[in-house]
Amino acid sequence: MALEIEDKFDVPVDYEIPELAGVRGCAEVVGPKSHQLVAIYFDTADLRLAARGITLRRRRGGADPGWHLKLPKAKGVRQEITHPLTRSTKIVPAELATLVLAYTRGRDLVPVAELDTRRNVTWLKDADGNTAVELADDRVKGTVFGDEPRVERWREVEAELIGADTAFLRRVGKRLRKAGASPAASANKLSRLLNGASQRVTAPPALAAAEGTAGEVVLRYLAAQVAALLAQDPRVRRAEDDAVHQMRVACRRTRSALKAFKRIVAVTPETTALQEELRWLGNELGVVRDLEVIRARFARHFAALPAELVVGPIRARLGDDLLAKEQQGYGVIRETLSGERYFAFLDSLDALLAAPPLTKVAARPADAPLAAVAEREWNRVTTAFDVAQAEPTEAAREIAMHDVRKAAKRARYTAEVLGMRELAKLAESVQETLGTYQDGVVTQELLAAEAETARQAGEDTFTYGVLTGLERGTGERAHAAFPGVWAETTASARAFFDARR
Repeated sequence: MALEIEDKFDVPVDYEIPELAGVRGCAEVVGPKSHQLVAIYFDTADLRLAARGITLRRRRGGADPGWHLKLPKAKGVRQEITHPLTRSTKIVPAELATLVLAYTRGRDLVPVAELDTRRNVTWLKDADGNTAVELADDRVKGTVFGDEPRVERWREVEAELIGADTAFLRRVGKRLRKAGASPAASANKLSRLLNGASQRVTAPPALAAAEGTAGEVVLRYLAAQVAALLAQDPRVRRAEDDAVHQMRVACRRTRSALKAFKRIVAVTPETTALQEELRWLGNELGVVRDLEVIRARFARHFAALPAELVVGPIRARLGDDLLAKEQQGYGVIRETLSGERYFAFLDSLDALLAAPPLTKVAARPADAPLAAVAEREWNRVTTAFDVAQAEPTEAAREIAMHDVRKAAKRARYTAEVLGMRELAKLAESVQETLGTYQDGVVTQELLAAEAETARQAGEDTFTYGVLTGLERGTGERAHAAFPGVWAETTASARAFFDARR
């Protein structure tokens, strides 16, 4: 797996590559070297991958023959996942087909196009002899498959960053543009070739609200969260670092927005059902996320403890055993993300963005109605706190404070929608302080259960007591700090809203 950072340029057939040795930072130009590349591209019949800027190909020739899956991460940056070349030219390797299920949703992947490219590669070296930028000058013959195949020919130049900073790449691009190149009109060769293809492209839905309205702000946020969820899907399937957390956060933010902005996006049976599905998926992801957090927490403890305080096979119980459970959890998640319920859930997200049930308030200018939502959500936090403090016992108050944390998280997400960073930070401080305490309580309960298992196995449980003490201390410090955090936060929040009136 690798990240591609590159600039693409459209050039005329008679374009002459300019002298690049004079580019600042370039000590040597090596090449060109010629390759013949033949790539067959796979997609659904309605081109769902192309619509999202995803390419899946089988390529022979050049320095890296094989299967390549390219997933967009940001403008000019794509994540590339490779697989060795297989004998079959018509069947996508299962590993790669699985990674695009969030887009294909079970539909067949079939050959849709072929690109036959004559590539001349030039390498720009730095003073240490390392390749800084690779320049590819491509003459392309593209064929769109179908009942009536269509052929197109063109030339383009790609400058890919290899071992330098992006400033070097910008300088190369500037030199190419001065010689007559223009930024590519298409993100990649395939999208250029398929532009105007007879097949229907299932593009992401356009925003259904006028610019500057409350509806536009909320829908743009919802669209960003749906895009984030889809982007994390292949990363979760590969168990990449932090992917489960980010996918779960996208679920939470989407669900929170539907709740907070119900005066903008109306409550309907469909949106109510969608919220339940967001909760379902978040819970499915939560099992692995909790294990990841706790395992990392124990790893930090072990790294900080003197060796003489770590006795018995506790590292295995709190490390290897939890890792095994985590891996089992990933197996469950992969099944979930490959099931019909998940595909239907994704379809419902698309349907929401394509035809949102907007209210009359959604058509108003954004400022007034959305500011009112932010204040209402913050008031939910203070109300939850008052309810918790009115509980007659300490145990009941602790349980009720969990509702304060949830309300603070929703207030934070709402403020993020509106670009109210100051308010979002205030809500986050409440959420994080209460979360630190709650995490300590949960971890102590897990330690008690693991210690009992170890005791029954005849193992020394001394270190379990040490870890419990550390967790208790962390929780108590957060508990003691909360009144001060709350007083400071509520005062700042009042000042924030007073200043906006």
